[in-house]
Amino acid sequence: MTVGLIRRGSGGGGEIFWSNDATQKTKRGTEVPRRSINFVLLMYKQLTREQRYAIYLGIQEGKTQTAIARQICVNRSTVCREIRRNGNRHGKYWWSIAHERALDRRERTVRNRETPAAVLREARRLLLSEEWSPKQISGYMLKKGVRLSHERIYEMIRDDRSGELKEHCRHKMKYRRHRMRRRPTVATNIPDRRSIQERPAEADGKRFGDWEMDTIVGKGRKSAILTLCERSRNYLIMERLPCRMDHGKVADAVIRLLYPYRKNVLTITTDNGFEFRSHRKISEALKATVYFTDSYASWQKGRIENMNKLIRQYIPKGTDFRELSDEFIHSIQMKINRRPREKLNFSTPKDEFFRLLL
Repeated sequence: MTVGLIRRGSGGGGEIFWSNDATQKTKRGTEVPRRSINFVLLMYKQLTREQRYAIYLGIQEGKTQTAIARQICVNRSTVCREIRRNGNRHGKYWWSIAHERALDRRERTVRNRETPAAVLREARRLLLSEEWSPKQISGYMLKKGVRLSHERIYEMIRDDRSGELKEHCRHKMKYRRHRMRRRPTVATNIPDRRSIQERPAEADGKRFGDWEMDTIVGKGRKSAILTLCERSRNYLIMERLPCRMDHGKVADAVIRLLYPYRKNVLTITTDNGFEFRSHRKISEALKATVYFTDSYASWQKGRIENMNKLIRQYIPKGTDFRELSDEFIHSIQMKINRRPREKLNFSTPKDEFFRLLL
């Protein structure tokens, strides 16, 4: 199939047009209709040097944009856009300058480039050693001056046939949607309980000094872990408890853990568990009010619920907490507080908490 430019006349004023007869023959002798030839030509989205020269000649001869587009087999909007983008400030179009501008723009266009192996190795190291999420790794590396999309990290995890990388993700690359169910309001036997509905509007999670607390139950409900979280900076404090239902010991543990920061403990929000029955003891010692969420409304203390999920990444369900050492519990706390958070502009809860505390 012969399709190309033919110049008629001599000198720079000759006419240039695309040669596409009514039918052309391929090597096998089959006829190709002109409509198919035009379809192939229209597939090219970027103009060539010769096409820009033809546009220039058409303008010099006073042809309409429609006639020029038909001559070089493109849409009229292509010609209009080419003249508008690559013409000078006076509206004049010169084909050589237009072609240079187009090539310069093409060089500046951002393309998908292969991620350097060293960058992927660093992302892999952070995933395996720190067990950060891909978005946390991406944000942390961006602060170091290295651009790596979190989607590229997910791609690396999916391409890992050994399955080792996905085991270090909190959700194990498994996503499940739970249907919300309405539950009846349950009366609680906690004396002098103050509802979350009474909590002041200032305690919206943005103010420094509002806390949430909860417990994680171990195997056989014979041990538990107390978790405390500062809502605005997501700073976590956790400690193993010998008995979950001993509300007196739970209150003593809360007071001991928060007493060093008592000037920055304004409110504490928790659920209606029996282990928090001694909330008045906590309030008197820390000079802070304890508020209780509505029944079956764990989303009202979402910070600590999210922290518990992060802890479960290291301590799965069915674990007997009595077999864990206090050093191991403390190492998990430090690891979670070192995770960069998107809400903190990929700073860490530890850095932000102590920056405001000092």
